[in-house]
Amino acid sequence: MRIGLFYGSTNCHTEMVAEKIRDVIGSELVELNNLKDVPVALMADYDLLILGIPTWDFGQLQEDWEDQWDALDSAELDGKVIALYGMGDQLGYGDWFLDAMGMLKEKLEQHQVRWVGFWPNQGYDFEASKALTEDASQFVGLALDDDNQWKLTEERVQSWCVQVLEEYAALIG
Repeated sequence: MRIGLFYGSTNCHTEMVAEKIRDVIGSELVELNNLKDVPVALMADYDLLILGIPTWDFGQLQEDWEDQWDALDSAELDGKVIALYGMGDQLGYGDWFLDAMGMLKEKLEQHQVRWVGFWPNQGYDFEASKALTEDASQFVGLALDDDNQWKLTEERVQSWCVQVLEEYAALIG
């Protein structure tokens, strides 16, 4: 199994979480790919994709993701299993909390992919989010807020990594 972790990170928070995920799962399985340095076309080389995306300002994409957004349309992703994690500020930008993660999931829906790693929305304080499932009971990926809940990040990452690996194993079973 090859896991490709792709992320965009302006202020290093999303990158630091990528490194935590790699450390939890294992560096022999996870290969980090910073989108400022690699094309999204490389996603085709992996069995499981973990995609990290922060939300900027009022529900905007981070610049590295924005630069490659259109290339996602032609990326060879059919058959891939994908897990998402998002970074946001639920108090400062509560009307747009993790919107970029929801936008990324919607963008990738055109491909025949399978999803793992949805995350409960309990324990957060926000007004609205494009990253919620249709029934609004979960986020479409791991929800992290290092501005207001940094003390919970380590535990959330640990639990989520176990969840993703278990769900992936059940899918390919």
